[in-house]
Parts: sequence; structure tokens; C-alpha cells
Amino acid sequence: MSVMVHPFFDSETSSYSYAVVNPESRTCAIIDAVLNYDLATGESRTTSADDLIEFVRANDLIVEWIFETHVHADHLSAARYLKQKFVCAQTAIGAEVVQVQAHFSKLFNVPCPVDGRQFDRLLGDDDRICLGHVYGRVIHTPGHTPACVTYVFEDNAFVGDTLFMPDYGTARCDFPGGDARILYRSIQKILSLPDNTRLFMCHDYAPNGRGHRFVSSVAEERRSNIHIKTGNCEESFVSLRAQRDAALPAPRLMVPAVQANIFGGIPPEVSALTLSRGP
Repeated sequence: MSVMVHPFFDSETSSYSYAVVNPESRTCAIIDAVLNYDLATGESRTTSADDLIEFVRANDLIVEWIFETHVHADHLSAARYLKQKFVCAQTAIGAEVVQVQAHFSKLFNVPCPVDGRQFDRLLGDDDRICLGHVYGRVIHTPGHTPACVTYVFEDNAFVGDTLFMPDYGTARCDFPGGDARILYRSIQKILSLPDNTRLFMCHDYAPNGRGHRFVSSVAEERRSNIHIKTGNCEESFVSLRAQRDAALPAPRLMVPAVQANIFGGIPPEVSALTLSRGP
């Protein structure tokens, strides 16, 4: 029986989280969970994460994995909060997170062990992951950050920020460790998957007033993505990204998000981050 994908949208950060369910074994993986955060007050809420918890409990599921596609700079991760609720679940991220930790712990002067110990599993390219009796795999897709990974279960791929819907393009590459040339090659890995592979986005900003969308396909991205469609070679992509990235502002939540997320969702100063349930 195929896995089932259930999206959850956080309107404050235009972020998508996913519950990936194996109906036969009633097991579940959660991907890119959001912890809501008010920059003005420094207060966080668990509204979005609680929606995931309610879904899991309503469907009597066993959470086996809490995945991160990368260290997010635009929202705080709810991985640690979910781990407290589902203690048998394993938190996991790309193994190159140690590079991200090393850089940002110095940049923000945040003492942080830089060996990835904040996560239960560090995953490398082509690692196998299991959800019940369904096997998935990991594709290392750096470029946006060194630690970016794509999770593939059957014909479903969760691409993080590497790709967006075709009318929005691709990830920025101006964060520390980002590299447009590497991103282009990572995208080619994703586009080498079968045409009908569904690609699930981490964000959608609904350009030009269209409705929000969270899933594309390899064929659609290859045909229509404004940054990588047929004819846009590696050199032109690198040039396009350099011009676009130079005009982009820093994400609004970048400082608190990265400070928390390199810890696996643990804020660097717990006393400064008030955690409350719901709105």
C-alpha cells in the first residue's frame, strides 16, 4: 500500500509541513514542523505543531521520524517540541549540518557543540530510511545550505527549499555555505527522478495572486520552472541566482530561527523564549 501525504500550512511563514503516513503499519514521519514565533515579543506558540499532534492522535499513528530538510532560516523548528510528545521518534537532518553549526555558532556567538549531537540521526546521500515496511532514501541536495537533503518515499520527494513551484523558481544561495553552482547540480539530481515523481514544497508564496500550492512534479519543474526550464544552462543559472540573491533581504526571523534550529529546535536562551500552547 502506498504512503499517504498530508500537508499542513503555516500562513505566518508560508511554510508547509507534512505528515507522511504508511497506512498498513500506521506509522508516520513528520517533515519540517513549524514552531510559531512572534519576533516583537520573543514568544513562541505551538499552534502549527499542535495541528500535527492532533492529526497523529486522531488517526492513532506511531511517529517514527521527525525529519528536517535543512536548518531553516525563516521559521523555527518544532522538532524538539514534537520529540517531547513522541519520545520514540528519531529526529534527523542531513549530516552536513555540522558545517552549518560551526559557522553560525561563531557568527552569533552561541556556544553549541558542532558535531550534530542535537539530532538522533545524521543522514548522508543515498542513506536508506524506513517507514514501517516502506523503504525510502535520502538525496543530498546542497546549494541553499550545505546540509540540505531531499527525502524520497516511493513517488514522493520532499525537497525542502531547493525547489519552489515553477512560477517562483529555486532557492537562494547567499547564506553561508550556499553555492549556486552546487544548487544547480543538486536540482539535476531531483530532476533525474521519474517524471511522475511528486515534489512537495517547503514554502509557497503564491506569486501574482494565485492560490497556494504545495506539490509539483519532476516533469512540471523541468518544463516550466522559471529558473531551470530547458535551455537554462549551469552558467546562466549561476548568473541569474547571483543577480536575484543580491536583491533579496535577509529573512525576517533569520537570527532567532538559526539560533534555535542549529540546536535541533532548542532555543539558545530558553528563558528568553516563552513557550505557550496554541494561540
